Amino acid sequence: MADAPMDPGEYAIQELGPEIRSIEDVDALRAILEAEEAGENRAGAKTIIESRIEKFTEDEESTGEIDPSEMTAAEVGNALQDVDDPEELERIRAAEEEGKNRDSVLTLVDNRLDSVRGSDAEAAEVVPPEEKHPDLDHPTADKRHVRALEEGTYADMWVYCETQAGDLIDVSLEMLGKARELMDDYNETYDADEKVVAVLVGDGVATHAETCIEHGADVVVHHEDPRLDRFRHEPYTRVFCDMARWGGDPGAGNPDPAAWRDYDEPRYVLFPATPNGRDLSAQVQAELDSGLASDCSGLYIENAVISNPAKTGGEDREFERVLHMKRPDFSGFEYSTILCLDNPSREFHPQGASVIPGSFEVPDPEPEREGEVVEHEFELDEEWFRVEVEAFDRLEGGVDLTGHEVIVALGRGIGDDPTRGMELGLELVDAFEDAALGISRGIVTSSYEFEGHVEEYAAEERQIGETGQEVEPDLYVAAGISGAIQHKVGMDESDTIVAVNTDPEADVRDFSDYFIEGDLFEVLPRLVEALEAGKLDAAAVADGGETG
Repeated sequence: MADAPMDPGEYAIQELGPEIRSIEDVDALRAILEAEEAGENRAGAKTIIESRIEKFTEDEESTGEIDPSEMTAAEVGNALQDVDDPEELERIRAAEEEGKNRDSVLTLVDNRLDSVRGSDAEAAEVVPPEEKHPDLDHPTADKRHVRALEEGTYADMWVYCETQAGDLIDVSLEMLGKARELMDDYNETYDADEKVVAVLVGDGVATHAETCIEHGADVVVHHEDPRLDRFRHEPYTRVFCDMARWGGDPGAGNPDPAAWRDYDEPRYVLFPATPNGRDLSAQVQAELDSGLASDCSGLYIENAVISNPAKTGGEDREFERVLHMKRPDFSGFEYSTILCLDNPSREFHPQGASVIPGSFEVPDPEPEREGEVVEHEFELDEEWFRVEVEAFDRLEGGVDLTGHEVIVALGRGIGDDPTRGMELGLELVDAFEDAALGISRGIVTSSYEFEGHVEEYAAEERQIGETGQEVEPDLYVAAGISGAIQHKVGMDESDTIVAVNTDPEADVRDFSDYFIEGDLFEVLPRLVEALEAGKLDAAAVADGGETG
């Protein structure tokens, strides 16, 4: 192995890409990769280096026999895309087992084998798990096996509108507004007349029907039962799925007649990515034998051309009316777009997503809108209520960080003195006329000990990010926050972002308007002083100058 021509640890991730563009020697690039792995071992840096390696090994690997022992896992994965011969894939697998025997590489080969073998749609026989493994005692043996429909009919976008303590929560209205926008474009693009259907489940939820219609719904389907006054997993799932099938038998395509619908199941379904919404979405989509993209922040509908043999039967195929579901990637560097597609042997509907609260605007209500209200009737089994909640406490109010002109957000940077850090954040909040204090998930999950007078500000209800609130203030001050993508999605629509961090290479710097390299325990008091004196110059502070 050649010596590394550079030390990747000397460069920030955003600097590394341009720095290695002039290096075309694969051995040199592999040496740089080894240096990174032995040093800081940053996932983003390794991805950049591996991509560069792949660029110069692709032609060589496509024309010669693949030897996995000489390749990284990423290189193997890239090379496998051009291998369609199952025997060659078996050879590669055997070579990997005899050599490095990496689980990641074996998984890549197995996935490619499944894809290639799945391309013969006529030869592939779909066998239910009960028939394929009759010797196993399945934990769901006492439950009716639900299969995807065959040649089913689908229409409309359904939105589960969650209520809490009898009130319709904001994310329900956000989803209705987005659904209205999507289906208006859909109907124009595909010359269709499909609807937005709001789903309400609970006790007294019918009172929200008009609100749902005013915010975009064409139809409101509701189920009322005093026993459903609070969320319960099984009855809520059973009710929603019966609504979706409208009494039809999966696979038979025979929904009961209904004046407002003539299809087997919804085409699309949206759920809120709240604690209850996440639970319900996963169970409903599993019961309907389809897929789910969770914690999405972007949605659009368009056709998609797919070449994966497992989905197409061996040839490129254009899928129509596909819901593209955008969500933050777990890598922390980018977004992924999830598609729920049929394959040659089965259908996957409804296409489902859960939506991060705050991802979309609450639409202005249109009192003149008209819609249909449908009462769903379905007998609930007492067995579904076998678990009872004897007592519970309900938090009053809660914290809504949206709508403020300024948000001051604190992260793990307060760790040296958590109580003092929280006090400084609150002092900065008080220096503005309309401001609120938020926190990162790092504080929520930490073991920091706060004194009683600031302890309440470390509660999860103030969390900003993918699993918290999304805010769009005029000014966002991120103090001691590294800037992971999960936090970024909660605040990147802010007009002006000022970051305070001791690490000059923190990710938050990449999307900040002003970056102040410094200790928040020193910087925040200076910002407060400058605001009180009316002499704040954020640009000067960011450049290391004085605040006034």
